[in-house]
Amino acid sequence: MEIYKKRFFPPALITLALAVCLMPMTLGAHKTYIALVSISILGLLLYSLFKQFEVTILSLLVFRSFLDVFSEFHIPSVFAIGLDILAIIYIFFLFIGKKKIHFDRFGWIFLAWVLSQAIWPLLTATGGLELGKEYLYDSIREWMRIFSWFVVYLISSQFKDRIHPEQVINVLFCALIIPLFAATLQLILPVNALPEFLQSTSSPLFETASRINGTLGHPNTFASFLVLFIGLTYWKMGQSKNTMVWGSFLAVEIFFLVSTKALFSLPMLATLLLVLIIPEFKVKSLIGILFVLLLFVALFASSEFGRERLASISETPLLNPDMTLNRAILLSWSDGNSFNWRLAQWNFLIEEWKQAPFFGYGLGLARFIGPLRNYAHNDYVRVLVENGLIGALFFLLFYFSQLAYLVNQYTSSISRVRKKFCLCLIAIFLATLMGMVTENIWTHTTFFFYWWALVPMVSFNWVNAQETEKPFTPHRRYQSNVQS
Repeated sequence: MEIYKKRFFPPALITLALAVCLMPMTLGAHKTYIALVSISILGLLLYSLFKQFEVTILSLLVFRSFLDVFSEFHIPSVFAIGLDILAIIYIFFLFIGKKKIHFDRFGWIFLAWVLSQAIWPLLTATGGLELGKEYLYDSIREWMRIFSWFVVYLISSQFKDRIHPEQVINVLFCALIIPLFAATLQLILPVNALPEFLQSTSSPLFETASRINGTLGHPNTFASFLVLFIGLTYWKMGQSKNTMVWGSFLAVEIFFLVSTKALFSLPMLATLLLVLIIPEFKVKSLIGILFVLLLFVALFASSEFGRERLASISETPLLNPDMTLNRAILLSWSDGNSFNWRLAQWNFLIEEWKQAPFFGYGLGLARFIGPLRNYAHNDYVRVLVENGLIGALFFLLFYFSQLAYLVNQYTSSISRVRKKFCLCLIAIFLATLMGMVTENIWTHTTFFFYWWALVPMVSFNWVNAQETEKPFTPHRRYQSNVQS
């Protein structure tokens, strides 16, 4: 954490301390007082941003991981808007000061896609979609959420040539501290002994209080967040001399992942680990992954809730040949089987999509469609229903561009550390695509917040002075030939 050594109390940390202390005081206060406090914090952060850019932004990135539990008070939304304002002001001053603004070629693709998503709120506003103008607020809010991801990408890109990417990633690991501490409390304390904001916010339809969510709003959100950091930890384990330390931390993360009772995280974890070992495939690595996955299933099945979840799979058309799709949909109203419920939800949404096939119903509005009035629980169905065939094409092009960009950075990298980091992001990316099949990954704002903070790092300069000055030493097998 060398960047924090410049000052013992950097302005960003003082501001964040003020935010933590003052915001709870304003939750029940008058709106005018809340506005004044928010403006004061924004002003202090703006001052801090120009005094110590790296420390301020990294502190804010770390700070984001424990805001979801305050969603009831719209704190994450206020945070996102504040960060957008700070970033835009900072970039504007870089522009008028004729200073370099780092923005790689993928950034333009990202910007084009974000702007293309604005078509749907405009269509909602003009009455061009099936759902009326009364849904405009929800559509604009969804677009602002997507725009905030782009802002994170843009502001993280400005770390280039200022700070080594490994330092950035090391600091981001601090974002795990509070969520894991909260998750530990949820594991060891009874529910009624926990603060209200740490009590499980799971839907009573399928969930139980035995699931943990840390400081993230839902156990599933916590699970995707952990999968991302499991990928980063695996990468760190391969780069560090303290392999045992990182290996132990990896085991801790997987333990908490199992404790979320999020079954969709199992195929995500399997995809992540398999992709990570492909370039240097070894049988013992495959055996190790199989052991981890079997241990995951064993721990998952150690609770009554986990056993019920696993058993419910056998009562779906996937594993039961006597179970037809229509019967599964009928049973979903009464059997409490979340897998059959998902099949029913997808079927209802696709039937609704047929009424608006080209432009869909509007950005972020899938949960208002169909008899169940819930999230799609499949991001591919979601984008088809919300954006239609046109939006689905944009979505697929954008995701293909992401993958192509990461693969290109991987193949063209001359730094071994950077190459493995690119592979780590590719693995996380493919694991995310897997998770989107049965989960609302798209709604996991915290996951994408950190994802888009990491992606710019692949285009940074990873070769430090020591690495460039180190003389080339041939493998011992060839040293005798070189000397002769």
